[in-house]
Amino acid sequence: MIFTIFIFLAVLSILVLAHEWGHYAAARKMGIGIEEFGIGFPPRLFGRKNKNGMLWSVNLIPLGGFVRIKGENGERRHEHDAFAQKSIPARIFVLLAGVMMNLLVAWVLFSAGFAFGLPAVVEDWTDKSAIVSNLSVDVVQIVQNSPASVVGLKEGDKILQIDGQAYTDGVLARSALAPHADGSPIAITYEREGVRAHVSVTPAYVDELGKAGVGVALLGTGNVRYPLYLAPVKGAETTISMTIQVVGAFVGLLSALFHHENVSANLSGPIGIATLTGQVARLGFFHLLQFTAMLSVNLAVLNALPFPALDGGRVFFVLVEGIRRKPNSLTFEQTAHTIGFALLILLVLFVTYKDIVKLF
Repeated sequence: MIFTIFIFLAVLSILVLAHEWGHYAAARKMGIGIEEFGIGFPPRLFGRKNKNGMLWSVNLIPLGGFVRIKGENGERRHEHDAFAQKSIPARIFVLLAGVMMNLLVAWVLFSAGFAFGLPAVVEDWTDKSAIVSNLSVDVVQIVQNSPASVVGLKEGDKILQIDGQAYTDGVLARSALAPHADGSPIAITYEREGVRAHVSVTPAYVDELGKAGVGVALLGTGNVRYPLYLAPVKGAETTISMTIQVVGAFVGLLSALFHHENVSANLSGPIGIATLTGQVARLGFFHLLQFTAMLSVNLAVLNALPFPALDGGRVFFVLVEGIRRKPNSLTFEQTAHTIGFALLILLVLFVTYKDIVKLF
């Protein structure tokens, strides 16, 4: 548990600090004053002001950090270096700089990963420029109450042998799990967290499959790397592809809400993400690197949503101001962001409760 908490806080802090550094760097570039850059969240442990009067602070709660931009909430409009004094394009650039920084982090992580090798599903792999190694067959899903779940197989297990035959091809391994004609058990050797084990599983009728089987989904996986000159290109392609997928997932969630479907089962809060982070970290450094890049993309897309309190919501109000050609009501805008923030906190609390229920 301590390992999981430490890894989760480390990953979250890196991504949040990168996001906030994006806002900070963009604001400095646009000549906007910075009041404070904090590592962690208050209460403050200590701080120090630089020659420009900006406070660098270290805070008690280790959940990333924050940047306070002068006049970011519409106040102090008449000061030359206030956020509200800058042009519409300049303000949008500053607001979206955190999103861009998270996408940049994802690109760097994916590129570094592809230079050394990232885990991937390699069945039907057609990219001839890739160098694929460490082929294996992994368990990716277990049907509840199936023979596989009864004998203790779990998602993430590596299948080494089936009936004494070694397999590194997912298609062949799936064929080998077909029930024996005489109904005898299937012998499976697998590896979990570096430890080998053996089970004997007898196929039976599985309702979800509609036929007799073991109740396990297998995929052929391996490490995929590229020559150094290609790794950044593949990193960019993966970042773009992942961003499109995440946007599609958010659109799907919103569509489900409008159709009165239950979407809570597809959401995870801090506890769920922390648990998953710990599980991924135990698989190895490059699994964690890949997972961190994926989280960075998710953070970027989430913050770009046009919802009050998020970066995308603040961009929306700036665009409205540009269309109206006069400042928005400070009270109305601050109230909208406060309500939006409160709704986000309620959502986090709700999904956290669901995560806790899942643990038990």
